[in-house]
Amino acid sequence: MTRPRCRITGRGRRLDSVHKSPTPAPSTLRELRESGHRHRTVKAEIRENLLARLRSGESRFPGIVGFDETVLPHLERALIAGHDLVLLGERGQGKTRLIRTITGLLDEWSPVVEGCEINDHPYAPACVRCRRLAAEHGDDLPVAWKHREDRYGEKLATPDTSVGDLIGDVDPIKIAEGRTLGDPETVHYGLVPRTNRGVFSVNELPDLAERIQVALLNVLEERDIQVRGYNLRLPLDVLLVASANPEDYTNRGRIITPLKDRFGAEIRTHYPQTIEDELVLIRQEADLDALGADLPDHLVEVIARFTRLVRESTAVDSRSGVSARFSIAAAETAAASAVRRAALTGEERPVTRVCDLPGVVHTLRGKVEFEVSEEGREVDVLSHLLRRATAETFRGTLGGADLTPLLDRFGEGAQVESGDLVPATELLRRIGRVEGLSKMMARLGMGEGDESPGHAAAALEFALEGLYLMRRLSKDETDGGMVYRT
Repeated sequence: MTRPRCRITGRGRRLDSVHKSPTPAPSTLRELRESGHRHRTVKAEIRENLLARLRSGESRFPGIVGFDETVLPHLERALIAGHDLVLLGERGQGKTRLIRTITGLLDEWSPVVEGCEINDHPYAPACVRCRRLAAEHGDDLPVAWKHREDRYGEKLATPDTSVGDLIGDVDPIKIAEGRTLGDPETVHYGLVPRTNRGVFSVNELPDLAERIQVALLNVLEERDIQVRGYNLRLPLDVLLVASANPEDYTNRGRIITPLKDRFGAEIRTHYPQTIEDELVLIRQEADLDALGADLPDHLVEVIARFTRLVRESTAVDSRSGVSARFSIAAAETAAASAVRRAALTGEERPVTRVCDLPGVVHTLRGKVEFEVSEEGREVDVLSHLLRRATAETFRGTLGGADLTPLLDRFGEGAQVESGDLVPATELLRRIGRVEGLSKMMARLGMGEGDESPGHAAAALEFALEGLYLMRRLSKDETDGGMVYRT
């Protein structure tokens, strides 16, 4: 397997960090018309921008890993068709991240009637307030601009979510100000209408009480809302996207049949299908900038293989899944162990080693749901899978290397003690000089700039662990670490 030459140095750039262009100039309805601005619905806007990116070859969903040939074609077809959609998949498959990237297909800036709670377009004001202002000001109607990042709304479905949260309710403060109860302007709009002319996401939709799901029926089909019996027809322009776990249909709740029927598309997501995608995901998401530790390529691969083995294990509840956050947290935990060692021993440059991996098992076992029959054996199961992942990585990297010079160090009954509190310089002293170390490091993806004692120690300790797993060395576990011997 070809391993990309790129060490983790920090979390990938977020969409909200992209530079914004200056706000457009038009500030009145007259100026907006003179600028040639064209009013499009949200779905038409997304469709046209998506098609333009498809034609140009530009990235449509930046930061999304492993979905290019599976999920994204279905998503693109749904968006081109103008469908509201449900993303269905186990936890930690990137559903929310994918939903949030859809906003990148909106126009960067969109005009709204200044001060409107529901983002009415100046060409077609919908709420009572904006229609009144349009009649009063005519072409001098004030116009403001909203960036696409502000045209996204999201609600985590919880059992206590109310219709008022999503759709709206009567505002008692406005009633107290002297307005009549029948006045539509006494309505306090909920999250959905406040995301008018944008993308709204309901995460974990089946967790929403069935009577609350009913409130979304009109939004999806008739594209309007009703609030407490008001004779209020408020046409909404919104793309509604929901996420759900397959188990939610039969476990915690379900999506009611009329609501499922109103979604135009149901798209299944999945975990990374290849080890290469798993590696890219870890490199992109693990936040190591603040830690200041190096995580060598071969250990990233061990963590990626470990995650995949945990997902495939019969001891793990496959219906629950193993989140991508498992591998990300594992990488960060292993790197944190190297930083801790540096703080305690005075190492100048923290470099993660094999001895930092066992701590991952104890820290992250709570992120995995095991079968009932495996209760009490969680640590043993994960430790075994971690050893398998290390052995597989060793075979793919150093399996064909000549490690005779390293084995010769043990030829006369010598032994080497290591552990998560043994600094790199001390480990190198205990091992002694090993011929061919530079070739070993090159096989592990360590190149120019990786000549520090920490990197050399990481390569040698990985080789020792691999030789042990290949039964060419023995190893004794101690309270402070491990001792390698013949």
